[in-house]
Amino acid sequence: MEKSESLRELLASRIREARKMAGLSQSQVAALMQMQRPSISEIEAGNRKVSAEEVAQFAALFSVSVSWLMGEGEEKVDLKNTQLQLAAREIQKLKGKDLEQLLRLLAAIPKDETP
Repeated sequence: MEKSESLRELLASRIREARKMAGLSQSQVAALMQMQRPSISEIEAGNRKVSAEEVAQFAALFSVSVSWLMGEGEEKVDLKNTQLQLAAREIQKLKGKDLEQLLRLLAAIPKDETP
């Protein structure tokens, strides 16, 4: 297997993993990336090359680094960090009373005091 093929397969598997961790379907990612769903499927299967711009878009969409998508760093996505980033993005969309209600709800949740 050539180096470019193995890099494409690694990128494909990391895009697939990050998408699943973000809780998004291929169709949702396609819509957000302004692509067709079969293109996402081909990318995740390692059958389609991904441009540098697309890698950057995937990284931003999934709240992971471009370097992680390209094979650097830990094998798995830091689920806690990714979930917090996704939650923060959604919270930023809230306004007024909705935000206040969410903050009251969060304050009412018992905290686990174990390290």
